[in-house]
Amino acid sequence: MFNKITLAALLLAAAPAFAEGDGPGPNLVIEVDGGVKGEVVIDLDTLHAPKHAAQIVALAKSGGYDGVVFHRVIDGFMAQTGDVKFGKKDGDTSMAGMGGSDLPNIAAEFSDVPFERGTVGMARSADPDSANSQFFVMFAPGDFLNGQYTVIGKVIKGMEVIDAIKRGAGGNGEVSEPDFMAQVTVTE
Repeated sequence: MFNKITLAALLLAAAPAFAEGDGPGPNLVIEVDGGVKGEVVIDLDTLHAPKHAAQIVALAKSGGYDGVVFHRVIDGFMAQTGDVKFGKKDGDTSMAGMGGSDLPNIAAEFSDVPFERGTVGMARSADPDSANSQFFVMFAPGDFLNGQYTVIGKVIKGMEVIDAIKRGAGGNGEVSEPDFMAQVTVTE
């Protein structure tokens, strides 16, 4: 007869191999290029942010994120990307961070999920219901964001790639010759 601990260990050993912290997905797979190269995998949180996750998936599947720069990167805080309108690497990125996509903005889906290192949140303007396509990855905990921004997932692979992304200058973290998302795909 198995005790509960032995049974739990056997079930875990028989489970499929997932990356650390990988939930039910879908996962966003980002090929980063520029001064740093590598793969980042984000487990999207469809439980707490289903509308935001669906929009991110739709944009990724359409190729909208391919070639989009990390336009705002603040050391010790976060790396922001996802401006599909003004953030394409081969275009004029002087307005990167001001745009979104052709899809509508999304109403806030705030939750009690905390902003920790590796947490991915949706960028927005002062209007809580203005998130569209831009998102950011936390370098460090940011408790002051808790309940103020929608958490859309967490990095489950490639945090070392995020850590190596070129930092911006100045208080707003604008990046010259930024790293970019060469290709973004979705695994279900």
